[in-house]
Amino acid sequence: MIRLDKALAHMGYGSRKEVKELIRKGYVKVNEEVVLNDDYKIEETDAITIYDENIHYETYKYYLINKPQGYISATISDNYPTVLELVPYYNGLFPVGRLDIDTEGLLIITNDGALAHNLLKPKHEVEKEYYFRYTGTLVADAVQRCLNGININNEYISKPAKLEIINEEEGEIIITEGKYHEVKRIVQELGGEVIYLQRIRMKNLTLANLGLGSWRELTIEEIQKLKE
Repeated sequence: MIRLDKALAHMGYGSRKEVKELIRKGYVKVNEEVVLNDDYKIEETDAITIYDENIHYETYKYYLINKPQGYISATISDNYPTVLELVPYYNGLFPVGRLDIDTEGLLIITNDGALAHNLLKPKHEVEKEYYFRYTGTLVADAVQRCLNGININNEYISKPAKLEIINEEEGEIIITEGKYHEVKRIVQELGGEVIYLQRIRMKNLTLANLGLGSWRELTIEEIQKLKE
């Protein structure tokens, strides 16, 4: 069972404060009865209406993990542990996108297919920020070339990316697509070789103080911003 206000906020009907107002003003019914208490508990089998419009509630889970190396971004594997082993079991969970087995950092795990689809849709240009360490020497105009789009091995032109060269061994880059080995291949085209890669941000989410291999549930506010 889950609180009615939390369920409605999860489904995108407003902030926790906004859905509380909807409930208290009598706009929400559960099993055809007006419910005025925002802490009312519901189950998935309950029939819920808002402004007399039927809605279907599903229990969605949203986890943020700091993926370690050695785990693959998949639901099943015969050879390596999967990222699902890092979070509590819940039916239907899957990773949103993928991080290579040797890449660390921020990864969302959920069972909300609509959210995952929107975050990964190329036209939405969701920002993904990475920290990397590299060997070699980057070309002098590396920052500008990233802004212009990089020709990746004559296969495609990457979308504009924001590169910050921290020093001769470290950098950060923001991309808005997620093609195969994209960051590694961009750096390679610029004269370097990535030896360590970590995703540190995706849209509004950051790792903050989340330890390697750790997880936490997303807040209502974080979920709403992801859905914007």
